[in-house]
Amino acid sequence: MAKHWYIVHTHTGYEDKVKATLEERIRSAGLEEYFGEILVPTEQVVEMVKGARKTSSRKFFPGYILVQMELNDQTWHIVHDTPRISGFVGDNLNPMPLMEEEANKIIGRIKEGATKPKPKVVFEVGDVIRVTDGPFANFQGVIDEVYPDKGRVRVMVSIFGRETPVELEYIQVSKN
Repeated sequence: MAKHWYIVHTHTGYEDKVKATLEERIRSAGLEEYFGEILVPTEQVVEMVKGARKTSSRKFFPGYILVQMELNDQTWHIVHDTPRISGFVGDNLNPMPLMEEEANKIIGRIKEGATKPKPKVVFEVGDVIRVTDGPFANFQGVIDEVYPDKGRVRVMVSIFGRETPVELEYIQVSKN
C-alpha cells in the first residue's frame, strides 16, 4: 500500500515537539516502514532588527503538521494517541489524504521558504511607511509600487518638499 500525506491538527506552538514525540512513538512501536516524512510547514522570513538583517522561521499553518503514512488501524492510533494531537483534519475517524498536487504545493512552499527567505511583512500600494535603513532612514513615504519577486518597493518620499520615487528593499521599510 502507498503512503499518502495527511494533515494532523496539533496544539498551536507545539508543532515541533509533537513531531519529535510522534517520531519517537513510531520508532518505539517499530512502525517506521508505514511512515515517511513528518513536516512542520515553515518558511524563512527576513526583517530588520536594530539595523541588522535577521532571518527567522515562521509557521505558515500554525497548529498543523503533515504526516506521510500508510493509513491502517495501528498507524491511525499511533498518530491519534500522541499527546497534543487533536486528530486528523477532516473526518477524524476516516481521514482523507491530501491530493498529490496539494501536498506538492505545500512541500514546494516549505522548500522555497528555506532557500529564499520571504519578508516578514507584506506591503501594498498606498501603505504609509517609514524608512528604517539606508540614506533615507526616518523618512516617511507612501508605497507607489510593489515588486514582490524582487522583494522591493518604490516609495514616494518627500525630499525638500518634492515627491521623489525611491526604490528600497522590503527590510528597509516598516509600516507605520
